[in-house]
Amino acid sequence: MHVPEPGLHRHPLPIGQPPRINAYLMRWIRKKYKRLRGRKKAQNGWNQAVERRPRFFAYWAWITYAPKAW
Repeated sequence: MHVPEPGLHRHPLPIGQPPRINAYLMRWIRKKYKRLRGRKKAQNGWNQAVERRPRFFAYWAWITYAPKAW
């Protein structure tokens, strides 16, 4: 019986973690930069950042959105 190596076919982070990390990042961005305090401006800034640097965080290869509730 073949036993696959641990972590070989698993998602690197638990399913709920990347959206939560993105939510924390979005909250931090909105607190740090006054121009991104509004929801729409912050979301546009987020989309531009993901578009410019899609591999900035490794998990952005799978999940690039920030959840609505932050």
